[in-house]
Amino acid sequence: MELSVFNSKGEDTGRKVTLPESVFGVEPNEHAMYLDVKQYLANQRQGTHKSKERAEVAGSTKKIKRQKGTGGARAGSMKSPVFIGGGRVFGPRPRNYSFKLNKKLKALARLSALSTLAKDERLVLVDNLNIDSPKTKSFAAVLAGLKVGTRKTLVVTKEANANVVLSSRNLAKVKVSTPGALTTYDLLNADKVVCLEESLSVFEEIYATK
Repeated sequence: MELSVFNSKGEDTGRKVTLPESVFGVEPNEHAMYLDVKQYLANQRQGTHKSKERAEVAGSTKKIKRQKGTGGARAGSMKSPVFIGGGRVFGPRPRNYSFKLNKKLKALARLSALSTLAKDERLVLVDNLNIDSPKTKSFAAVLAGLKVGTRKTLVVTKEANANVVLSSRNLAKVKVSTPGALTTYDLLNADKVVCLEESLSVFEEIYATK
């Protein structure tokens, strides 16, 4: 598959780049992507939810009424879940939601996501971003030139670029990452992925050998 290369102003440079088939041409495995996204979202959960059960609420354990003769159900404590202020039955407790996935499965999920991006024409190649100093206005102009608009955009640089990161952090729907730090969730969640041309070799080096 070939993609046109644009400059930072959104102009077509007239060059085309052939995407490596080992990264952008694999058959997408939807179940692998599902599991990787599920693990990512599970790892974001704090798991600190907690409600007080019968043994933990404050209150007297004195029997509130006699056992028989009242015409109602027997009751032994105000801590009972049937009363207002009583403990909750089988309430949530702190827990860890994370789970393990094999490295090969996670690599397959990322390759599947990258191939899906290429197939859906959501990948934009740029030769250079030309961000010399941290300035949101300049970075927004680059995105406007590439016609990504206000859509969720993932920008992939070859390596960590402080100017790009600082210029984009005030843009709510823009995320900057590197090939090695990408997650399947990031790739599938983006409407457009703006990728530097020099990043393609890093993709091939990292993911195709997994």
